[in-house]
Amino acid sequence: MSVEPNGAHLLIVDDDSRIRTLLAKFLSKNGYLATVARDAAHARRLLAGLEFDMLIVDVMMPGENGFDFTRDLRRTLTTPIMLLTARGEPADRITGLEAGADDYLPKPFEPQELLLRVNAILRRTPADTSKPSPPKNLQLGAFRYDISRAELWHGETLVRLTSTESALMKIFAAQPGQTLSRNRLVEALGQGNSTAQERAIDVQITRLRRKIEADPKSPRYLQTVRGAGYMIVPD
Repeated sequence: MSVEPNGAHLLIVDDDSRIRTLLAKFLSKNGYLATVARDAAHARRLLAGLEFDMLIVDVMMPGENGFDFTRDLRRTLTTPIMLLTARGEPADRITGLEAGADDYLPKPFEPQELLLRVNAILRRTPADTSKPSPPKNLQLGAFRYDISRAELWHGETLVRLTSTESALMKIFAAQPGQTLSRNRLVEALGQGNSTAQERAIDVQITRLRRKIEADPKSPRYLQTVRGAGYMIVPD
């Protein structure tokens, strides 16, 4: 059994904001949950609190480059890693594969080729049999969140979510019952980390509660963990 390509959570690590934004949008349109990191240090903070099905890592990054980052991750991490680089020489490809990468894609590349390679890697990735299979739906009282389709339903009625609300639901649904800090949510959404952004998260949580809670002022499902962050608690 392999990881289902659509619905998988991908981490894109690239210091070029334009590239990581374009890749995230493209992969999201093709059914993936995409989180971005601006460098290896940022990626490490995300990896400390979130689980990913695959990493897409640029080689030529300031500070710790993609080769060293991959090599270090392979000491403890078995998650598939694809390296992206403008350095397409055979010696560089060999270096990347020796570092532990599962694939190596030279720039420039067609987004469709990247998608096909990601699909292929995830199809052949063995499932972690030590973990129970994740649920396909989260039941939130009268509401049902379809994880694979990233859709919120109230009975037979589809509830419209904004792009940020949808992204938050995907993040929470990937880790039900686990507390996620405001800082972690800001980073998972790929936004610049600041006090203002953390306050913006509070606003988005309030809006999301209005759509999934019978009483948004006394939330049952999207709970506040005092001094720690937020947690979704399905039925």
